[in-house]
Amino acid sequence: MTGLEKILKAIEADAQKEADAVIAKAKSEADEILAAARKEAEQKSRQIAEKSEADVKAVLSRAESSAALQEKKIILDAKQQIISNIITSARNKLAELPNAEYTEIILSMIKKYAHKEAGKIVFSGRDRKRLTPDFTDRLVQVLQDKPGAALTIVEEESSFDGGFLLVYGDIEENCSFDALFAEEKDTLQDKVNSLLFD
Repeated sequence: MTGLEKILKAIEADAQKEADAVIAKAKSEADEILAAARKEAEQKSRQIAEKSEADVKAVLSRAESSAALQEKKIILDAKQQIISNIITSARNKLAELPNAEYTEIILSMIKKYAHKEAGKIVFSGRDRKRLTPDFTDRLVQVLQDKPGAALTIVEEESSFDGGFLLVYGDIEENCSFDALFAEEKDTLQDKVNSLLFD
């Protein structure tokens, strides 16, 4: 199991605990809303006791429907917040990996995103210092599977935190963590949702 998989498993376990707690709280709030709605319906039914029993049932039904809708909204909002927190946590943990694990992640990303041509790779100053001393040699090895691929490390300072930019002439491919997480936002949300709530 890779370091990233371990982190994702730990995040998944933490997220499940958080999800269970938030959903329990949301259900408790929904129960309180439902109880208040029932109480209100009972009060209204006393006030209109002279009306037919069908009218009383209609009031109760509307109150319960409203409470059920509020319960769904509370739970949905809680789920969205949990999913957002998990994705942010995963992004932060990725940036905080030890240098050796971080270098492995960067090399696997380069292998995936590098083009089969010569180009430049730009890191932030902080990230360039985090790469292991054998990074340049390992970069050459990673690119051997892509004929024509070659990357020169540029000594520019970039403002992003985590990941890199690939530059091929006038074309820039943003492989920063922020850009990749933003690009995969919907997919990540779906995956986290299915892991926690299905």
